[in-house]
Amino acid sequence: MSGTTARVASASAPVIAESATARGRRARIALRTVQVLIALFYGIASALPKLIGNQYAVDAFDKIGWGSAGMYTIGALELAGGVALLIPVLQSVAAIALSALMVGAFVVQMTVFGGENAATPLVLIVPLALIAWARRGSNADLLRLVRRRS
Repeated sequence: MSGTTARVASASAPVIAESATARGRRARIALRTVQVLIALFYGIASALPKLIGNQYAVDAFDKIGWGSAGMYTIGALELAGGVALLIPVLQSVAAIALSALMVGAFVVQMTVFGGENAATPLVLIVPLALIAWARRGSNADLLRLVRRRS
């Protein structure tokens, strides 16, 4: 009886390993898809209106009191973060930096705009935190590159 059990266990082991490999591949593809979508959001929907001086963005930054300099700075940071999400060695750091930017956006939404769009930065922090955690191994690669250059 133990011989039969051993044969069944050894026969099912490759199936389990194959299944775990397929799940891991699907998870990596899903995570990369989320990264691309968020990068597109930051580059097109968020940074572009600020960088081209869209009237809505100009009015919002005037209301905050930061003017065009603040608008262009935030737009540039969002664009840089979106691009960095697509660069493997920078993806985790970019997700952390964009999360910090979203904390600031949440505070501004609550204090200046009365919470009008406060949910948006909070919703964006969730996938950014997932990316930062899942791609945390790239931080060691980045650190090695920085140490090698200095």
